[in-house]
Amino acid sequence: MPGYKLTEIGVVPDDWDVSTIESVTPRGIRNGIVDGPFGSNLKTIHYRKSGIPIVTSGYVTDGAFNADTYMYVDDLKFQAEKRSAVKPGDIIMAKIGARCGASAILPDKHPIGILSGNALKISVDQLRHSTFYIWQVLWSLYIDDRINDLRIVGAQPAISMANLKKYKIPLPPLSEQRAIAATLFDMDKLISGLDQLILKKRDIKQTTMQQLLTSQQRLPGFSEKWEIKRLGEVLSRMANGALYIPDEKNGVPITRIETIANGSIDLKRVGMAAYASELEKYRLEAGDILFSHINSVDHIGKVAYFDGGGTIYHGMNLLLLRAGISINPVFLFFLLSSEFMRRKMRLLAKQAVSQASINTAELKGVELLIPTLPEQTAITTILSDMNSELTTLEIRRNKARQIKQSMLHELLTGRVRIPQIENT
Repeated sequence: MPGYKLTEIGVVPDDWDVSTIESVTPRGIRNGIVDGPFGSNLKTIHYRKSGIPIVTSGYVTDGAFNADTYMYVDDLKFQAEKRSAVKPGDIIMAKIGARCGASAILPDKHPIGILSGNALKISVDQLRHSTFYIWQVLWSLYIDDRINDLRIVGAQPAISMANLKKYKIPLPPLSEQRAIAATLFDMDKLISGLDQLILKKRDIKQTTMQQLLTSQQRLPGFSEKWEIKRLGEVLSRMANGALYIPDEKNGVPITRIETIANGSIDLKRVGMAAYASELEKYRLEAGDILFSHINSVDHIGKVAYFDGGGTIYHGMNLLLLRAGISINPVFLFFLLSSEFMRRKMRLLAKQAVSQASINTAELKGVELLIPTLPEQTAITTILSDMNSELTTLEIRRNKARQIKQSMLHELLTGRVRIPQIENT
């Protein structure tokens, strides 16, 4: 193809270089790529409440630097382990664990720190390369599951320092690196903005739920007194489901804990169970609510609403709650999914050796504050509209992520060229 050449990493533009990650570090300076101190050299006995912050792998596993709290070392310990110092603008990468290879850039205003033993850093020579460009190359390796080329097999996954240093990447001219970086930065800014808006809307929704579902705030036109009823009184059915017998080839979709892991029914995460004829009596109906009554404490009380889309069967690891005529099923779903009700359910759970559970008799006895059906419907309409707005934002955010993913592939291979710019 005119204008392109074949290299050891594939086809790239003629004016691009291909070189190792180690080659992008500052020349003549040691420890351009370095990991944290060996475990015995940085232990809990060295931790302090102030001093030089310890930068760990957990701060970067989501692709952005997020640190709420720090542990520290004193200056004496820092000087002893100074090879593992990390400064603003360095790329931090998780070295050990299931998410090894995830990375982020240490923010400009962050103080100089020291790496923990589960992290490594890459310092980029900013006179020759764009740090953001280099980080995007590394991040694309991680999200595309190509990070295995840098890993070694052991008791747990880990990045090989030797493999990382010699790994070859495409290197456009600096001006084009900056142009690519600017384009991808704008996409990240858009995605981050949507993420923040979604979090804000979720907080508003939770506050609204707290006010409307506890009668702290009444809607115009409603003044009737709310009744206290037990959960068992408002249900027409509470039941366990069918035994889960896997049959990936011939089975039918059946619920399991993972089906509602994110608080809603995810048809991509159902199990496939055998004996479809015997499962028919466990087929979900529109308006059914799935309730997690047995699992980890954090999962206890999670609910999901089935809107009738698709065919799915009820597995025994989740309770089925079917609303009676005295309660709007969507209102019941919102009530059970509220934070104050989740807290109540976690308190109700009994911790066994391996997992927590809620006794169904006690669950039926949980008291609910219930308005009249017309007020239930009015509240449900408001909360459903807020859900729809959130869903729309999440679709926009997910679409932006997909576009960013496509842009990464096209821009980092040179298949799409953009005008070069000279500013950083």
